[in-house]
Amino acid sequence: MGLHPIADADERNPFGSLSADEFYAKHSVSHSSAFITNPRGLKLFTQWWSPLPPTPPIGIVAVVHGFTGESSWFLQLTSILFAKSGFITCAIDHQGHGFSDGLVAHIPDINPVVDDCISFFDDFRSRQETPDLPCFLYSESLGGAIALYVSLRQRGVWDGLILNGAMCGISRKFKPPWPLEHLLFVVANLIPTWRVIPTRGSIPDVSFKEPWKRKLALASPRRTVARPRAATAYELIRICNELQERFEEVEVPLLIVHGGGDVVCDPACVEELHRRAASEDKTIKIYPEMWHQMVGESEENVDLVYGDILNWLKSRAESAAERKRLGRAAVDGGA
Repeated sequence: MGLHPIADADERNPFGSLSADEFYAKHSVSHSSAFITNPRGLKLFTQWWSPLPPTPPIGIVAVVHGFTGESSWFLQLTSILFAKSGFITCAIDHQGHGFSDGLVAHIPDINPVVDDCISFFDDFRSRQETPDLPCFLYSESLGGAIALYVSLRQRGVWDGLILNGAMCGISRKFKPPWPLEHLLFVVANLIPTWRVIPTRGSIPDVSFKEPWKRKLALASPRRTVARPRAATAYELIRICNELQERFEEVEVPLLIVHGGGDVVCDPACVEELHRRAASEDKTIKIYPEMWHQMVGESEENVDLVYGDILNWLKSRAESAAERKRLGRAAVDGGA
């Protein structure tokens, strides 16, 4: 059986034939959830997973999902993987996604979404019983752009950032055809919620290589396969352009994993991020021929990618914990 809990899923249900509680028990994690209300009056769904004894918590992972994604389907299985490996893991559904309020899959402005993530993650970290646990951001697709903004706003707060299939640039193979891309600003202002924007293929069809996992992606009752709305499409392209101008500002320890066959988010853009980032600790792994959602690959490839992620997380958690111990000792010694 595979390392990643996706090995226990089937084409209809991420938990396979088990109930949610049976699945959590099998993987030795606890699960809780709560709705929070943001300053805009939207109720947002949040959830978290913790390792059950005797596994001690060794860190915190804050999970950031992508466009049309959610924290309760494929990403929940990855969160369970982190939790059973010793990381208290939390996630939030962005506005218009998953169980959260808002117009479906509509993000006309990324900044309030970044605010929501920071607010929830800060509160979650403050409620942990174990002080000074190393803290990491894990992100997928558009979540990568959001997590980059979080790390730029919260310098020194995070002990590492993992970008999985990050949206630092939308592939030419997937963007709206010319000249529509260049007319987006006009359309976005005139008719912001109009689903006029064509993309070259639906996201699940070009993201998940294994056919049964593509079926599982489409089986989520909360996933939309509709075209992006005009203001959202414009904002996604604007975000990529803005982030590309700020790559040198990225200084958080960085792990980039990306499928070499990704036709949604361009691998060349994360290679450029890796080259230009100021981070002293930065690693990039491009996996040849893998697609946008690497959890959608064969079991062998899934275990390769997530094994690499876990090894990186554990080694950085260990070194971050040691730094914090030494810092506390220096403060106590000077007192």
